Amino acid sequence: MGEAADFTHSKKHSLLLHEHEEKHFMSSDVVRDIIMGVSDGLTVPFALAAGLSGADVTSSIILIAGIAEVAAGAISMGLGGYLAAKSEADHYTTELKREEEEVIAAPDIEAAEVADILSQYGVEAHEYGPVVAALRRNPQAWVDFMMKFELGLEKPDPKRAVTSALTIAMSYVMGGLVPLSPYMLFPSPAEAVIASVVVTILALLVFGFAKGYFTGNRPIMSALQTALIGAIASAAAFLIAKAFRT
Repeated sequence: MGEAADFTHSKKHSLLLHEHEEKHFMSSDVVRDIIMGVSDGLTVPFALAAGLSGADVTSSIILIAGIAEVAAGAISMGLGGYLAAKSEADHYTTELKREEEEVIAAPDIEAAEVADILSQYGVEAHEYGPVVAALRRNPQAWVDFMMKFELGLEKPDPKRAVTSALTIAMSYVMGGLVPLSPYMLFPSPAEAVIASVVVTILALLVFGFAKGYFTGNRPIMSALQTALIGAIASAAAFLIAKAFRT
């Protein structure tokens, strides 16, 4: 009966942990990359198109320049995401090797660090003693414990760098096409820039609301802030272009 009860209890815990992971899925690194890519993709090409409109160039030139910027921006940001994720993975590998060496070379010091970590969570000496002993019997679990609770490092996904690069780049392209799309439809820059402003501000409001919702911030405030930033950037670019043209 005892073993059956333990099995049922363990299965229940596994189900609870699985549900908990699903609940927090939308706060993952992938979502963060999407937010980064779409945010810059909406804002930078929007400001560029507005600035060129202020210089009174044709819609075709604005479109060509905008597409070139979107391509360059997607590559640049994608590469930045790749290098950042690669750097995190390299840092984890370096610290992992150091912890593995310390567990072998100075086990008593590492055991004292485990005890200190557990005591910070209110665990008494007679309670964390068996935990320390159990970890000493399992060096791999011991190293994993130290990586997570001493250094605050989680094991990175080996595909994280490539995934981050592609996610950011594609998100940037998707965002960048929004402010440029009116220039594909309207031959007159004056008409296109008005349509671009309307479409992009709406997109920024929707994106800001979604960003606030998924990150746990106030969605309405997030929507207004995101749209305001985009509007300021495009207005500045437009006015600067106008000033230099005159």
